[in-house]
Amino acid sequence: MSVVPVDILAFGEPMIEFNDTGKDRLWLSGFGGDTSNAAIAAARLGARVGYFTALGPDAFGQAFRDLWAREGVDASTVITDPAAHTAVYFVTHGPDGHAFSYLRAGSAASRVKPADLPADAIAAAKVLHVSAISQAISPTACDAVFAAIRIAREAGAKVSYDTNLRLRLWPLDRARAVIEATAALSHILLPGLDDARLLTGLEDPDAICDHYLAKGVEIVALTLGKDGSLVATPERRERIPPIACRAVDATGAGDAFDGGFLTEWLQSGDPFRAGRFANVVAGLSTEGYGAVEPLPRRDAALARLGG
Repeated sequence: MSVVPVDILAFGEPMIEFNDTGKDRLWLSGFGGDTSNAAIAAARLGARVGYFTALGPDAFGQAFRDLWAREGVDASTVITDPAAHTAVYFVTHGPDGHAFSYLRAGSAASRVKPADLPADAIAAAKVLHVSAISQAISPTACDAVFAAIRIAREAGAKVSYDTNLRLRLWPLDRARAVIEATAALSHILLPGLDDARLLTGLEDPDAICDHYLAKGVEIVALTLGKDGSLVATPERRERIPPIACRAVDATGAGDAFDGGFLTEWLQSGDPFRAGRFANVVAGLSTEGYGAVEPLPRRDAALARLGG
């Protein structure tokens, strides 16, 4: 079967989401999973996007296939694991923000191994986008991420890596070792500040960027929560303020940032414009409930960005 090249091929674990609205215990069903969210964000913003994972032979797995088809994400390489289920998580909200509860052990995506990878599709993409969560869910999935990175690098594709840290999935020492090794193989690094502080032992955002640039990373786009983001290359860096928004749910905002950043970087070649664009996309994504439904289209993001 011939491969249709895409701008971004994302690889990870998609998850069905149930979000507590706080209204008479009403739960909104939706879709999550960091790399799937980023893929959909990028597709809505105009990028050609593909996705690779494994799903269970269940209604949730079919719901994801239907979602990606609606959103224009090429899922032709997605496989079905007949012996596993599609993962689920629940979001609740309190004074300290949102909290997550997961039903993901033994998910189809966690059983992916290097032999399952769509090597031709990875090699044909401009950017491979992966996440530390995929490395944390199982040893075979971790091996598959490294194998995918090797395929991408050998083909001349760029590697984008979100250092998403989930300490429920693995201990900090192991996470540090794996994420440090993966960062050194990445061209574009997309860490969040809280996670990066734990992973590097550094507090200052500029020092964190310096740490990763010293590993050979070409672009670091460090998200700073309510303070926006810091984009750094070996030659230049820029702090980018957040946009004013009516935030109700920050679920998936970092994933929206990833999709926005990669799309605009591929479009313009300018990591600093990409950072400004990604801030807008992330801000707009918080104005509704869930990780996918509020993701903006390109015209809305450009209108808020100012052209």
